[in-house]
Amino acid sequence: MALSNGGIIGKDNDPTTADKVTTFNSSGTFNPAVSECNLLVVAGGGGGAYAGGGAGGYRAINPHPLPGSAVTVTVGAGGAGVPDMSNMKAGNNGNPSVFASTTPITSTAGGGGGAGYGTSAGPAGPPGLVAWHTGKDGGSGGGGTPGGAGGSGNTPPVSPSQGSAGGSGFGYPGTYTNRGTAGGGGSGAVGSNAPTDSMAGGDGGAGTANSISGSPVTYAGGGGGSGQNEGPAPPKAGGAGGSGGGGAGGNATTHTPSDTDGTSGSANTGGGGGGASFSGPAVADSGSGGSGIVIVNEPNGSWTASGVWNMYDQYTYKTDGLWQ
Repeated sequence: MALSNGGIIGKDNDPTTADKVTTFNSSGTFNPAVSECNLLVVAGGGGGAYAGGGAGGYRAINPHPLPGSAVTVTVGAGGAGVPDMSNMKAGNNGNPSVFASTTPITSTAGGGGGAGYGTSAGPAGPPGLVAWHTGKDGGSGGGGTPGGAGGSGNTPPVSPSQGSAGGSGFGYPGTYTNRGTAGGGGSGAVGSNAPTDSMAGGDGGAGTANSISGSPVTYAGGGGGSGQNEGPAPPKAGGAGGSGGGGAGGNATTHTPSDTDGTSGSANTGGGGGGASFSGPAVADSGSGGSGIVIVNEPNGSWTASGVWNMYDQYTYKTDGLWQ
């Protein structure tokens, strides 16, 4: 009597399929197993300055077509933090992440946070100071410092949006007790404006949760603005980093050289860096942006089987190019 498995004694193999998840924490090459996937591409977050850095662009594409050949994957680094913020330099933008398939998907780098003094609400600051008070544009925009608006998010524009604007700094009405820095934008929410009539920092914008890896993880939160203290007012706290890896802003201290550095965004989240606090003579470093990430989920891209293959199935999968 003929055997159902083609003459081989043993259990017939009934293969099952499952999602195949490939995660890129750094740049590399992706080799497709199927013709389409679910895709997440997050860029590197912007570095903080006094204000928080914006999150890297967040793009979730479901489904996305895959070519029959290898795909180059670029994972963007976060923008470097600024050492010694007494130089008043604005935060550095992050770097884009790219999934270079036939239809490439690019997420824009997060915008750096603002620094220095604005001119729209008061003095321009020390002579010769370059007023980098406006947050930089990006996937999500960096936060602004006193007199400066937040940078724009979703730049260049894509649909759905890849990020949000940074918050605006608060005033500079000619006193040292009435100003504040803002949080950077996140993929899910704008950065918080600097609190009014305060020296506290605004919170970073919230990121976005995604379960492409098999469990929910939140990505692309904005960095928090820094606390300030330049006068009789008590020192103020920096803003919290946005959910999704945003770094917290530094807390201001008393008028001593012991300011608090901004916290860096978490690696492989695209979170923005936190702003460095400022208390007059003290000097602190701002936080760097978190690196980005690319995740590819191929539905039914993984095969498992525990029995014996019958000869017909072996021939079919071999001729279809699925036998490995």
